[in-house]
Amino acid sequence: MATFLYRLGRFSFRRRRLVALLWVVVLAACAFAAAKAPTAPEDGFSMPGTESQKAFDLLDQRFPGSSSNSADARIVFVAPEGQKVTAGPNKAAVEKIVADVAGGDQVKGALDPFKMAGAVSKDGTTAYSTISYTVQNVDLTTATTDALEDAAKAGRDAGLTVELGGSALVADAELGGTTELVGVAAAAVVLLITFGSLAAAGLPLLTAIVGIGVGVASIVAIGMSTTTTTLALMLGLAVGIDYALFIVSRYRTERADGHAAEEAAARAVGTAGSAVVFAGLTVVIALAGLSVVGIPVLTKMGLAAASTVVIAVLVAMTLLPALLGFFQKAVLPRTERRARGGQRARQDRPNLGTRWARSVIRRPLAVLVLGILGLGLISVPALDLQLGMPGDESKPTSTTQRRAYDALADGFGPGFNGPLTVVVDAKSAKDPKAAAAQAARQLTATKGVVATTPPAFNEAGDTAVITAVPSTGPSTEATTELVHTIRDEARDLKSRSGATMLVTGATAVNIDVSQKVTDALVPYLALVVGLAFLLLMVVFRSLLVPLKAALGFLLSVTAAFGTIVAVFQWGWLADALGVEQTGPVMSMMPIFLIGVVFGLAMDYEVFLVTRMREAYVHGERPGEAIVTGFRHSARVVGAAAVIMIAVFAGFIGMDDSMIKMMGVGLAAAVFFDAFVVRMTIVPAVLALLGDRAWWLPKWLAKVVPEVDVEGEKLSHGGPEAARPEARRDPVGV
Repeated sequence: MATFLYRLGRFSFRRRRLVALLWVVVLAACAFAAAKAPTAPEDGFSMPGTESQKAFDLLDQRFPGSSSNSADARIVFVAPEGQKVTAGPNKAAVEKIVADVAGGDQVKGALDPFKMAGAVSKDGTTAYSTISYTVQNVDLTTATTDALEDAAKAGRDAGLTVELGGSALVADAELGGTTELVGVAAAAVVLLITFGSLAAAGLPLLTAIVGIGVGVASIVAIGMSTTTTTLALMLGLAVGIDYALFIVSRYRTERADGHAAEEAAARAVGTAGSAVVFAGLTVVIALAGLSVVGIPVLTKMGLAAASTVVIAVLVAMTLLPALLGFFQKAVLPRTERRARGGQRARQDRPNLGTRWARSVIRRPLAVLVLGILGLGLISVPALDLQLGMPGDESKPTSTTQRRAYDALADGFGPGFNGPLTVVVDAKSAKDPKAAAAQAARQLTATKGVVATTPPAFNEAGDTAVITAVPSTGPSTEATTELVHTIRDEARDLKSRSGATMLVTGATAVNIDVSQKVTDALVPYLALVVGLAFLLLMVVFRSLLVPLKAALGFLLSVTAAFGTIVAVFQWGWLADALGVEQTGPVMSMMPIFLIGVVFGLAMDYEVFLVTRMREAYVHGERPGEAIVTGFRHSARVVGAAAVIMIAVFAGFIGMDDSMIKMMGVGLAAAVFFDAFVVRMTIVPAVLALLGDRAWWLPKWLAKVVPEVDVEGEKLSHGGPEAARPEARRDPVGV
């Protein structure tokens, strides 16, 4: 591995103009293809195998022309204090507003609240109109969304309180490019401080931008939707900077050791580049493993992000050494650019990483116990983890969606914001109407249901839809239990009438998502951790080092879950972080957090521990190897972690609660993993294990391939001058 990458780095350095030109051509071609590609349809959120999805599929089949994915909006009208919305002037204003909205090009229908049963509250103060559209929310035109805003303004001008909700407004909460710009700016500052050179700080940013440019443009060009690019953009930026950071740092080290620019670039790619390849593979495993969840949109996001990571690795292996050829001296510290003597002595001078490693290995047991207890204490709230899909109730009160939610809850009850759609498939029943009527009576008698609508049949008369309103809010545990109760009662209906009853709707979908993700957690963890264990066993030729890496990851990710629960469920520091409403954790957050953090955690593990093993196999004692690894890698690993924390912390300032939750969870996880696990617990464990850390049974050593990640074959003048007999490879029986 090291020899091949050494030659690739040397070739890229020598033919730097050709390599740079090729990447410019690739970037331009991908950008051109993306610009010419037709707009991809938005990914529908489907979950094959769940009851809610079966119900949606049945609705699309039996009610042709009424797509379950079409956008909808809700206009909520509240009369002034002491008045009723049914009063003459108020009623006239509402009817005019609804009629104006109904005339829109993309509007399928707008229901008049005064002609629809149950659309006016019992006290007469609140009313709502439901607007249905012919397209999905991403296909709504500006004119259509502006019509909603104009309707709200007209109502307010008439003296009413008017708020808007529904999927037609979802696009307003989507993440824009500000966060990415903040992340790039933070990365630039950290890189400049770390390297003390504009060129050294600029190269990782430049290569990361090229990588995500090629990756995202390719995703768009092959017809994937824009939502698929979110994770790819985030991780492409993250790993692109990280990978280039480590290779540039190694190049500077090789130059300090007296190597010429070409040799230093080749060695940097052969050694640090080998670590980059295997670190990238762990990220790809974690992202591709999202396929086991069984949610198509999550699978697409994972595969798209994985492809971007692969591109980031290719850029680091080829474009970066080519650019080093253009900036051979500019990337070096100022003192080294002026004089070439004495660099080695300065490099060997103890730095902060060296002093920290020595302090840890002096008292490894105490450090280990303290680190585990600290993360364990932070992880305690994770025992109360509750999954759900936060809706408009979790949005800030400054948003119209949240105010519409509150107005409906005040006027009609908390369950009105999460109605259940019950589909009665009576095709096999002897009397479909009687079966649907029986289903309606059964629903009405169910504890927790406060209202039901009469069955609405399709044209064929074999399928009916009933809306059931719970007494509790959509994200409460009581509503989840109600859905399970109705599904259990469906078996009785089937046995008595022959009709099948399915529960769907936004609330039921959220419940099914939570259950599906929960069921997939253990298989997903087993897959990614198992494959990564095998990969790290090849990298480090050890059994205990990969095991320690996996256990350390579990510590950091559970501590991150504890932080999320403490903030978003319990409300700790909620005001400081701008969390206005506590509630369940987003259903896909655990699987998403595990996938992203596992990849980044293994990055830090590979980069830090590879330098330790490199020193160990070159003859240093275990304790000395730990100190050497920290002297060379601690600073860049710390810089990489700070960059990631800054990037993810940028999400905390967003209004959307789910994006805010992602920011808190990812920033906390990276902090715990990089600074507590990798830089504190890892050296303590390795110090306690000593030589045993690098032990591999003899029979397994014969099977595990030799990949030479530490670059032993490069340590004596190049690939052809390797001396395998100098290598210390501890194996046992």
